[in-house]
Amino acid sequence: MVFHTRLYRPDDEAAAIELWHRTWQEAYPEIDFTSRLEWWRGRWRNDLVPKAEIMVAEQEAGALIGFVTVDREGYLDQLVVAPEHWGSGVAHLLVEEAKRISPKGVTLLVNKDNARAIRFYERNGFEHAGEDVNPTSGRPVLKMAWKG
Repeated sequence: MVFHTRLYRPDDEAAAIELWHRTWQEAYPEIDFTSRLEWWRGRWRNDLVPKAEIMVAEQEAGALIGFVTVDREGYLDQLVVAPEHWGSGVAHLLVEEAKRISPKGVTLLVNKDNARAIRFYERNGFEHAGEDVNPTSGRPVLKMAWKG
């Protein structure tokens, strides 16, 4: 499969939010994320787009299949890949974009119960840097860091 990355454009918003919703619903089927769509739109528009560099991954035909958001402090807030592309190399390409955006280091929080994501970040050079609680969900999270 052929895919590439590029900078986010405003006309990507609807596809990015739908992908975010679909991916989290797949990862956590016991949670109804449909009720959170308006919250996600607000967070996207007010917190992520103005404060982060966003790179998207798309297929050759132009379909959005992933994105990563990294703010000026090197905080990776979101790394999202369409479930049908998990294991395809898209996530690795996006994490490499995050490292390019913030070459001195990247930090992130990952849900402690997301073993798949934790293994992925470990394989991509991130180390455990503590524990915390997500202020929005109340779920326990691991702090992870990559040092450039």
